[in-house]
Amino acid sequence: MELSVQEREGNVRVVVPHLPEDLRSDVATTAVLKEMMRRLFQEQSIREYMFWYYTPMALSFTRHFTPITSIYDCMDELSAFKGAHSHLADFERELFSRVDLVFTGGQSLYEAKRNSHPAVHSFPSSIDVSHFGEARTIKGDPEDQASIRRPRLGFFGVIDERFDIELLDAVARKRPDWQFIMIGPVVKIDPNTLPKHPNIHYLGPKKYEELPRYLAGWDIALLLFARNESTRFISPTKTPEYLAAGRPVISTSIRDVIRPYGELDLVRIADTPAEFITAAEDLMAQGVSNSEWLTRVDDFLADLSWDKTWAQMSDLINKATADKTINRSSATLSTASRQRVAGVA
Repeated sequence: MELSVQEREGNVRVVVPHLPEDLRSDVATTAVLKEMMRRLFQEQSIREYMFWYYTPMALSFTRHFTPITSIYDCMDELSAFKGAHSHLADFERELFSRVDLVFTGGQSLYEAKRNSHPAVHSFPSSIDVSHFGEARTIKGDPEDQASIRRPRLGFFGVIDERFDIELLDAVARKRPDWQFIMIGPVVKIDPNTLPKHPNIHYLGPKKYEELPRYLAGWDIALLLFARNESTRFISPTKTPEYLAAGRPVISTSIRDVIRPYGELDLVRIADTPAEFITAAEDLMAQGVSNSEWLTRVDDFLADLSWDKTWAQMSDLINKATADKTINRSSATLSTASRQRVAGVA
């Protein structure tokens, strides 16, 4: 077993555990991860630290630590995902009892979790506007997209149990003159279950830096999510990313897309093949240079940035840390006072 440590910009170190292949139980895996954490803290001389949890399952090998502050960044309802651990919900309840702050990745998830902890805060998806905004001025296509005819309707993201296979299949059959570009890895589902038609093009995963070049060549961007338990609370980051690229967007009726994007008429909502085709035809008739729509998009995105999100999070973390420090100091003084009264001190 070993830990690889990578140095990143901004004094960030990324530590990746490499586990033995022959681990056959959760107990064995937890024991190995605990030992890796012990070595990491010893070798890096870590004394004061915060914990930022993305999954409650990490509690199994970290619950014996005493961070000065801990945060649960709840980005999805992980227990609803295919292959989720049978005890994930139990771990989450325990995590709620331990952390100081809970951040949720969208409004729907906030509404589902707000009664589970006294300090739950909603932080919907933000965006690097300038990065995706490059798609508005890029000319030319990546090599694997250049030969695909237009109109092009594209999606990027993980293709898994959240993906609406049936909708893509139906629309591609009904409109063979439209080209559907799918970018991203296929995980947790059998690739053979994906629709195979001459007008559907699976281009595989791409780097974050490459995405604006692909977006620049699309006529419409898609949020092809099925409506099931695994999508009930999602807040797709790609929604503002598509919009920053200046691409018209069609989405299925995901709650955190309807609110606010659908309600503000920034994104078209369609669940059935007929609704989808009608929406796409309307958007193609308007074209990607719809100045009135773009103005409203830019006005909405002007209030979004990862820097602003982090500033708000940082304020909450600093306050929680300060409050804990004050409470610990008060508890120490109170204990000392009781000991003096009892004649112990």
